[in-house]
Amino acid sequence: MKRVLISRPMPPRTLAAAEALFDIEVRDSNKPMSPGEIRAGFAVYDGMMITLGDTIGSEMLADFGRPRCKMVANFGVGYNHIDVAACAAHGVTVSNTPGAVTDATADIAMTLMLMTARRAGEGERMVRAGQWEGWHPTQLLGLHLSGKTVGVVGMGRIGQAIARRCHFGFGMDVLYANRSEKAVDFPATQAPLSEVAARADVLVVATPGGDDTHHLINADVLAAMQPHAILVNIARGNIVDESALVTALQDGQIAGAGLDVYEQEPKVSPGLLKMENVTLLPHLGTASQEVREDMGLMAVENLRAYFAGDSVPNKVS
Repeated sequence: MKRVLISRPMPPRTLAAAEALFDIEVRDSNKPMSPGEIRAGFAVYDGMMITLGDTIGSEMLADFGRPRCKMVANFGVGYNHIDVAACAAHGVTVSNTPGAVTDATADIAMTLMLMTARRAGEGERMVRAGQWEGWHPTQLLGLHLSGKTVGVVGMGRIGQAIARRCHFGFGMDVLYANRSEKAVDFPATQAPLSEVAARADVLVVATPGGDDTHHLINADVLAAMQPHAILVNIARGNIVDESALVTALQDGQIAGAGLDVYEQEPKVSPGLLKMENVTLLPHLGTASQEVREDMGLMAVENLRAYFAGDSVPNKVS
């Protein structure tokens, strides 16, 4: 029976599915694996199920020609924490869990849009603090989203799911910045990022992470946005230059931000923590029982297929 390391505690159905197929060991910590643990994993196990924060760099494979671990199943759709080229060079297959995360992540984008535009976090804090004195006509006036323009940066599965919700649910016009034009089932206009930023009432970041998109949302993009506009990020934290975002918010260049991810996650810029016009969530994008179960089962199936000699369904390298 193949030995598989699972890097974090997982939902019960995921563990049950893995135990039925493999000799598993589950780390009891929710902290990311250390470089030493990663190296040991490559030496001791046949496969690993890892997730966000468990960083695999080329230096961790440098001591191996062909490590014992030949299969890394990522629990998540994003895999910019894994050097897939280095893995491929050492004969290691990498997979991810696309599809399962799409709707849940799009729902969190809508949550952030509504909470930030309608100042829901600020209002909830007011009520909890006992500071609410009752309804009045000018209290906590926010941005009405219906009929506005959403700009989506990255029109993949998740970007399209967000745009679809915005168009059909709120009657919003859809602009998007993407490397290529997409055939979608709703009206949408492709434009350069600078134009999308300038025209959008809400700019949503949904592009994959990685070197190509590091600080894609920078000071120039933020400066192009309208003063009443808000920025939402449900992708990867380092796509947004967090320092530039803090400055843009402090200077009133944009009206607010809704963030589920952070550049130095789990650390959050102190400036953001002090702002009432910023909604901050603890990376809740896929945090529903059903979705996490589906992600785990998909990761287990990727491992099963590899060791059975079948085609790995969600192979990325």
